[in-house]
Amino acid sequence: MDILDVLFGWMQSTDPAALILAFSAIGAGLAMIAGIGPGIGQGFAAGKAAEAMGKNPVHGGRPATLVMLLGAAVAETSGIFALVVAIIMLFANPLLSMNASVIIIVGCAIGAGFAMIAGIGPGIGQGYAAGKAAEAVGKRPKLQSQVVRTMLLGQAVAQTTGIYALIIALLLLFVGL
Repeated sequence: MDILDVLFGWMQSTDPAALILAFSAIGAGLAMIAGIGPGIGQGFAAGKAAEAMGKNPVHGGRPATLVMLLGAAVAETSGIFALVVAIIMLFANPLLSMNASVIIIVGCAIGAGFAMIAGIGPGIGQGYAAGKAAEAVGKRPKLQSQVVRTMLLGQAVAQTTGIYALIIALLLLFVGL
């Protein structure tokens, strides 16, 4: 008996559409793991803004809070990318119309989910940048515009990995292998 028969033999007796939908659901769940990054990053940013508020409540608190909110919104993008991929897999699944072997199609579904896990890094990195920016503005509120420009530039560069993951996931979903 071949190892592939042991691992995947049960798939031959299962409806192909059901397999694709089942593995798409697994892929959607995997994609949402990317939400860990923005959660950590945004928590860090919020903590740093609260710290800035405590250290400089009169002059630094409000600017630090605004910087934190802007930075946290940017840090959420990788989570949003993962959500979009998960929703596509669950509700508008292009894999159902793909003309390929079922094992390839289910591999695309799982691969798309795994690809989105790369969004953890940008979420943490962007949140870290937002937190440090909130901290800096809390100390020196007059430098808010310069700090925000620097933060946004750094966050844009940090987002590239999340964009790469989104592109790969969409290619797997809409083009296949």
